[in-house]
Amino acid sequence: MTFSKLLIANRGEIAVRIIRTARELGLRTVLAASEPDATSYAAELADEVEVIGPAAAGKSYLNTEAVLGAATATGCDAVHPGYGFLSENAAFARAVADAGMTWIGPDAGAIELMGDKSRARQAAEDAGVPTFRGSHGSLSPDDDAAAIAAEVGYPLVVKASAGGGGRGIRLVTAPEELESTLAMARAEAQGAFGDPSVYLEQFVSAARHVEVQILGDGEHVIHLGDRDCSLQRRQQKVVEEAPAPGLPEPVRTKILSSSIELGKLCSYRGLGTVEFLYDPVSHEAAFIEMNTRLQVEHPVTEMITGLDLVREQILVARDGVLRLSQQDVTFTGHAFEFRVNAEDPASNFLPSPGTLSRLDWPGGPGIRVDSGVVTGSVVAPFYDSLLAKLIVWDSRREDTIVRSLRALGEVRIEGVKTTLPLLQAVLARSEVRDIVHSTKFIESTPDLLGVTS
Repeated sequence: MTFSKLLIANRGEIAVRIIRTARELGLRTVLAASEPDATSYAAELADEVEVIGPAAAGKSYLNTEAVLGAATATGCDAVHPGYGFLSENAAFARAVADAGMTWIGPDAGAIELMGDKSRARQAAEDAGVPTFRGSHGSLSPDDDAAAIAAEVGYPLVVKASAGGGGRGIRLVTAPEELESTLAMARAEAQGAFGDPSVYLEQFVSAARHVEVQILGDGEHVIHLGDRDCSLQRRQQKVVEEAPAPGLPEPVRTKILSSSIELGKLCSYRGLGTVEFLYDPVSHEAAFIEMNTRLQVEHPVTEMITGLDLVREQILVARDGVLRLSQQDVTFTGHAFEFRVNAEDPASNFLPSPGTLSRLDWPGGPGIRVDSGVVTGSVVAPFYDSLLAKLIVWDSRREDTIVRSLRALGEVRIEGVKTTLPLLQAVLARSEVRDIVHSTKFIESTPDLLGVTS
């Protein structure tokens, strides 16, 4: 579907990222911005700015009527949601399409299917994607939860069917904990997602988080390689890299091929990410969820493929067909992404709002910075604290680590506290260099928490 004017329903670095690619494609851009973001760096770059509400996200970026109204009022014929906010809201995707505009993403049906984690798990099984032991779908009131749990085995996790992003998960280590944990998990799921449905799944204590990037046009699906996102804090990613290091080739081959099959099963169009937990003891990887949107960590895939993923995402939505075959995708070198947040590591990572009085980024070969701020920008307390992503590439992983430490050491940010000390400390650890870390590594290593510059 041809379009010429794109509404960007997001903010910060991802809005800047989309604006740049849209401009290269000859598209005019409208930034849907909250009141405090109306003078942001993204607003400066956009062709137009439409204020959609006050600072509170619920009254601006999550207000579907306001965002859709902004698109209509400015004559946009396409909407890009970025990540977060409304990017995985099936009702909003459907409303955009019903209004005659192009939604830059998968159709509402695919979003709904993968948004229900228990249904997504079943779809993964149907597509031949490896899964951990678990209940078949959400637990119903008539199910014998104790018997199902015994079959899954302890420890296990109770997961919200409508959850995602690490939320809605509770650990159960023994049978006597099951009933109370189920009650708490259902209450939490209802409060957080408006849906009390939960399911059970096997727990792996020291897993790594790996994922596969796919791209489809509703009929054909290809993969763009894999990534490792194991360095996390409070189940939120801190550092990502591509390709996933130390992964046995049979495991890599299986997750890549089965991710393609899952995309085909749900007639996937656009970019999507199939996420897995990899158990380094059993050398098995198993499906956990699929994200039906552009990922924060997409730049590491861009760095090793040489592709502009946002461009491919927009072109698929516009043309309806992939312009790439699997044979067109090649992989070179290794890349890391570091999320630089305005948080104070020495104060339990409290957000650190303020005005950026100094902002110097590193340079040199293989260095890229995706930033939503410039010197003088105000870091508001209303949203995610991400300032920028530092992405580093080199021909080998060990060389990329050396280059990354050099690059991180060159960053100068004044006016707010940042997570730079944590990023430097993590990358200097032998466990990371030797690839023996897991998703719990940062939180289980006390001297990494509360680091100061």
